[in-house]
Amino acid sequence: MTTPFDPARQQASTVCLPPGNWATVLDCLCDHFKAIDRAQWLDRFARGRVLDAEGRAVAAELPYKRGMRLHYFREVPNERPIPVQEEVLHVDEHLVVADKPHFLPVTPSGEYVEQTLLRRLIRRLGNPHLVPLHRIDRHTAGLVLFSANPQSRSAYQRLFPERRIDKRYQAIAAAMPQHDFPLVHKSRLVHGEPFFRMHEIEGEANSETWAEVLEKHGDLWRYGLSPVTGKTHQLRVHMAALGAGISNDPFYPQLLKEEDDYQQPLKLLAQSLRFEDPLSGEERYFESRLRLDW
Repeated sequence: MTTPFDPARQQASTVCLPPGNWATVLDCLCDHFKAIDRAQWLDRFARGRVLDAEGRAVAAELPYKRGMRLHYFREVPNERPIPVQEEVLHVDEHLVVADKPHFLPVTPSGEYVEQTLLRRLIRRLGNPHLVPLHRIDRHTAGLVLFSANPQSRSAYQRLFPERRIDKRYQAIAAAMPQHDFPLVHKSRLVHGEPFFRMHEIEGEANSETWAEVLEKHGDLWRYGLSPVTGKTHQLRVHMAALGAGISNDPFYPQLLKEEDDYQQPLKLLAQSLRFEDPLSGEERYFESRLRLDW
């Protein structure tokens, strides 16, 4: 019996060809994905990396047909290895919890495809159904929670927008004796320039962070941070706004155009996750084994 082609299992992307007047599927794909040049598509066709709905390799000269379903494999030429190693802390039927090191992206984007936590875990655990339930920045280390089972996924996904999960972070930054801790910082965060940086503007707050001091070490303090909301780079922007950008932050308060320095990671750690399991009702608690050094 032939096993049906499963694009998720094979880590393939799927596209339904849009309406147009192209002669071949190659012409359509080149026009539809303008960031990928014709030579790259020809190379993918030649290596059998473009498939039909049944998973069979197709030829570049295959006549175009509106609505045709194709599967292709996203690739980054000469993707550089990231010399860090994740640790799997927990695996069960529904959840996987991993300790992500600094510099490793959670999911494929930009110049990273295979060198991501998701792709590494799929290969390591042999489970193509893994989906991250939340994200942390590439520069941030610590806990990432994955759904391992499509049947129970929605129950765990609701924990985050419904704020039924307690996320605790640690950060090392300059001392801030001018503030009384613990404190709550609220602001309105929007995308700025470049597009990947966030900044605060006037207006109704859409982000909130609770902060405390855990330890003092001369001019550096260890802070405990709890994001009430989950905006992009929220903790990094809020710490910079309070007057002490997180140590080694390449984005805040100033953007530094430098290569990754594995000896000077961002001093931000997703340290713990606590929630009531939506299936069993039991309290679940996970804690990172990583630690921020001074």
